[in-house]
Amino acid sequence: MSPASKSPWPGSRAATAAATTAIVALAWFKSSYSSGNNGESCLEIAPTPTAIHIRDSKHTHTPATPGGPQLALTPSAWAAFLPYASAAH
Repeated sequence: MSPASKSPWPGSRAATAAATTAIVALAWFKSSYSSGNNGESCLEIAPTPTAIHIRDSKHTHTPATPGGPQLALTPSAWAAFLPYASAAH
């Protein structure tokens, strides 16, 4: 094995190979508490075992990002965020 293939640094061949994953369709849903006339003022989430994917329900498709802009959090980060998101302000 060459030194580059053993490197743990981002962008190295080893890191790139480890980051390769299968592409699967996400099952998106949004809360029944969505506001707006047609429920358009909401986030959609698509939970998976390793990540909670989040997107704006108004921007699910753009030319630059066919699946729309998305954010992915670990389940523990999502769980830590929820109390702040659900708090009355």
